[in-house]
Amino acid sequence: MNKIKTYIKNNLLTFTGFVIGAFLGWLYWFYIGCSSGTCPISSTWLGTSLFGGLIGALLLSSIKIKKKQ
Repeated sequence: MNKIKTYIKNNLLTFTGFVIGAFLGWLYWFYIGCSSGTCPISSTWLGTSLFGGLIGALLLSSIKIKKKQ
């Protein structure tokens, strides 16, 4: 259990980026989306949310925080 807490604490920005990105992806699907249903990513809410979560996680995981020693 302690290893899980440490892993989550070390990767908190990545998880936060995924959640924010997934929410923004869902908002994109809800307001803009794909009316014809032929768009591979934005035709369903799940695809758009997962894609947004992936992009958000990648963006925030690239930020490095220096820890005090």
